[in-house]
Amino acid sequence: MSCIRRTARSLYYAATLPYRWWTRRIAEAAHRAAVVVLTYHRVADDRATPWTMSNRMFTRQIEWLAARFDLVSLAEAQRKLRAGDNDRTAVCITFDDGYADNCQAAIPLLVRRQIPCVYFVTLQNVLDGVPFDHDLKLGKPAPPNTLEQLRAMADAGIEIGSHGYEHVDMGRIEDPRELQRQVLVSRLRIEKLLNRPVRYFAFPFGHGEHLSPAAMAIARKGGYAGVCSCGGGYNFPGQDPFLLARIPMDDSMSFLKNCVTIDPRKVRGAFSPWQPLAPSLEVHVPEMRS
Repeated sequence: MSCIRRTARSLYYAATLPYRWWTRRIAEAAHRAAVVVLTYHRVADDRATPWTMSNRMFTRQIEWLAARFDLVSLAEAQRKLRAGDNDRTAVCITFDDGYADNCQAAIPLLVRRQIPCVYFVTLQNVLDGVPFDHDLKLGKPAPPNTLEQLRAMADAGIEIGSHGYEHVDMGRIEDPRELQRQVLVSRLRIEKLLNRPVRYFAFPFGHGEHLSPAAMAIARKGGYAGVCSCGGGYNFPGQDPFLLARIPMDDSMSFLKNCVTIDPRKVRGAFSPWQPLAPSLEVHVPEMRS
């Protein structure tokens, strides 16, 4: 990211901070505070891809969040949404894909700090040890997690979720049997391999066009507790907690701060202290793989 863009984000955040503080306090007083679900992909110091974050930046982001917000599990976030009552802005941490590099520092940090996390993995890459296609296209292959790493994470309290059998666009799949394989068979195999329940599913890529209604119906009927998008968005009390909007993070503090403190540009007319909050509000996110 260019220095000019970072500076512009920081200046915008500082200029709108009083408004953010005011609207947050009003929303919390009304028990309508947002639940913001963040997703990370690969944390490593080579910055090989746009979806790679440095270990230093990840640590900075987690420390900044922990000092200012409630860091909760997806299950607790859903409870707040279902109850229609949330008196303090809450943040959830998730990961997508499943990169081995995350086990070097990022996951150990979350474990040490006892910060809840759902870690979504693409099963076939774990089983075969083959890098993800979106990394290979850039000529930047990175090893996926091994089964042993997933077991160690699960034992340490990290919740493992399904990110599909393969990392495919489910919005393009019409065959219901293939959707069941991606959504349900992946879940059953992960559960068997880890000997733990799999409660959540995250759509690969995760933008609107990738969210197959048929796949969501299969997930709901098949017993998932919830599914996650990744196109940007906030979650507010009173909305259906089954589909959770998430915001993918980049390697900067400015984007994190702008998103988590509720960017007023993204809630025009909906986030007013005198009006009910909209059930879900989208946030523009940089083009990233999920």
